[in-house]
Amino acid sequence: MKIAPLFEAQTEPADSAAGKCAIVLTTRVRLARNLASQPFPGWAKESQRSAMLAGTMEAMTDLPPLKKGLSLKIEELSELEKQILVERHLISRELSTAKHGAGVVISRDQTTSVMINEEDHLRIQVMRTGFQLKKVWNAINALDTEAETKLDYAFSPTLGYLTACPTNLGTGMRASAMMHLPALVISSQMEKVVRAVNQLGMAVRGLFGEGSDASGSIFQISNQTTLGETEEEIIKRLSSVLNTIIEHELNARAKLLESDAGKLFDKVGRAFGILQNGRLLTSAEAMNLLSLIRLGIDLGVFPETRRLVIDRLFIEAQPGHIQYAAHGASESAQRDLLRAQFLRGEFAKFGSPDFNITGKN
Repeated sequence: MKIAPLFEAQTEPADSAAGKCAIVLTTRVRLARNLASQPFPGWAKESQRSAMLAGTMEAMTDLPPLKKGLSLKIEELSELEKQILVERHLISRELSTAKHGAGVVISRDQTTSVMINEEDHLRIQVMRTGFQLKKVWNAINALDTEAETKLDYAFSPTLGYLTACPTNLGTGMRASAMMHLPALVISSQMEKVVRAVNQLGMAVRGLFGEGSDASGSIFQISNQTTLGETEEEIIKRLSSVLNTIIEHELNARAKLLESDAGKLFDKVGRAFGILQNGRLLTSAEAMNLLSLIRLGIDLGVFPETRRLVIDRLFIEAQPGHIQYAAHGASESAQRDLLRAQFLRGEFAKFGSPDFNITGKN
């Protein structure tokens, strides 16, 4: 399997509380870039796409964060390998469907990836755990500056970076955070939050981006405007919105604890029981149960050290990862059996909940 090194490599330490608080799982910045005097991937001939892939892949692998990384041609990957890369947020679902002349370069710690010939020639991405927008922006800005010394970007003095879709013109930047918002979901406030965020020029999507469900009460919040603002202004505005959402989530948790703590802890306890004993779990159900356990960690029901386990299981319980671990299991029903078995094993050593948490929060 061509992506096997990803399972063997040391990834970034999963400190989900880094930079701010555990409500933010990860922060990511993505830049859309194109090559001057070259047709956009959607209009390019197969020979042109192949030539651009070879040239840009060579330039990217020469950059310090990607020097010892993994370079992959999409057409050479199996469907399972592509699904795993999507589940790890290393490529988009759109790139996974590319037939010829598309690829990706991934850093050893999987914090940086460059998609080649998706909608644009380059989609450069840097991701970190926790609320670290400024740190991520600094990292990707340095990488982009270095890349620009090797590649001739398509740039207009009036429109900024030129992109295949007009909505990405200007900075070509999408900054986002993956947020865990179970209390807003439980208290039926999420729809109101989504409307408010949309009015502020931000987009709210599910775990795997546009068109995906918010499994596990995980939402992706990102900027929508790329033209007319600097990158720093976008980062500052998104940070302000994220801080407001964090405040709303914490308030929702406080109100749930005040109004009916027993019901809230019952949800956590039932989730733990099913994960310990369930025999059949869909990926959506597993995500929602793991979400409640993660909320339990926030509330002090489980020790903080267990958070890293849950954040890992959010990925490893996905269909592609279950199939990979089982060396097969292509049928959905079989994966549901294997997922339940896998999670039973994990929660057999997880430790029991402690609901005697008076004074902990």
